[in-house]
Amino acid sequence: MTAGWRRDVPYNELPTPPDADRLETRAVLKEAVEARAALARLDESAASIPNAAVLINAIPLLEAQASSEIENIVTTTDALFRHAEDDAHADPATKEALRYRSALRAGFDHVRSRGLSTSVAMEVCTTIKGHHMDLRSLPGTRIGNPSTGEVAYSPPEGQEVIAGMLADWERFIHADDGMDPVVRMAAAHYQFEAIHPFTDGNGRTGRILNILMLTDAGVLGQPLLYLSRYFIETKADYYRLLLKVTAENAWEDWIRYVLKGVAQSSIQTTTKIADIKSLQERFAHTARAASRGSADSELQSVLFEQPYCRISTVMARCEVSRPTAVKWLDALVSVGVLTDIKVGRERLFINHDLLELLARR
Repeated sequence: MTAGWRRDVPYNELPTPPDADRLETRAVLKEAVEARAALARLDESAASIPNAAVLINAIPLLEAQASSEIENIVTTTDALFRHAEDDAHADPATKEALRYRSALRAGFDHVRSRGLSTSVAMEVCTTIKGHHMDLRSLPGTRIGNPSTGEVAYSPPEGQEVIAGMLADWERFIHADDGMDPVVRMAAAHYQFEAIHPFTDGNGRTGRILNILMLTDAGVLGQPLLYLSRYFIETKADYYRLLLKVTAENAWEDWIRYVLKGVAQSSIQTTTKIADIKSLQERFAHTARAASRGSADSELQSVLFEQPYCRISTVMARCEVSRPTAVKWLDALVSVGVLTDIKVGRERLFINHDLLELLARR
């Protein structure tokens, strides 16, 4: 057991992660090479799609759904995309998942303009929760099994202590020591989760910070790594290995687990991007045969940026009248590449093949 740590005592002596000599073992570096290669292929694949909004709108929503599911906030892909542009009538779980997407976007914009910092973490958590989130100030936070009451870990206590540890976290993620950025991300994720700086939203905030660290380091051009699905599918390992770092300093097992997830998730997302490109080509071929207007390139961009489309969106984006927009959309319904549903007084048009592709795991 790690000296000075007890499950039921606030871990105010939480150390910073070790240096590269300790973390970058031979086994870790081998996994890091594979993870970096998979990330590079993902970046190249994403850059090959002319309309980046197709991916920037879709993949973060899938990440939002998966990351929220880890916290038992369960919504469906259908509900997320249906309410992506207007969540006024969405259920609470869908609204919370959509806030995750907003937090990822806001964090990415912040990092591009001002870099990654503690203030970004606070902004991300605030957006996720929908109200201002400050550092924990009250004692008594315990992490464990809610059904048995068994405590697995007691995070640090005291706002000044937590603020100091986040300053250490910030120094670690920006250290100029030659550490591989993916290895650094894995170590920093443990550090952030062990600090557990907020009363709620720490897991989702930490998973967004993973993606932001990779974009900040320049190994990922857009926030498109769909990593939370891996964490869901290996949830028991995720929590077991996090705790093993605390209890046994088992860094290698944790780092290799995360690197494996980065590689697997990059490969899966690259495959999904290839499937989207293939579907776009088939869709364009059918649309051209349906009518001249239905082949409009801007219309097709609209129909792939979100699986659900409103007539008003087509009018605004394609700069056409309502009758023209309806004519184009109806032509695509008639050849089976779109379906339409009535929601209240409004018609929604669904790119059902795209929706099915995005929902597929």
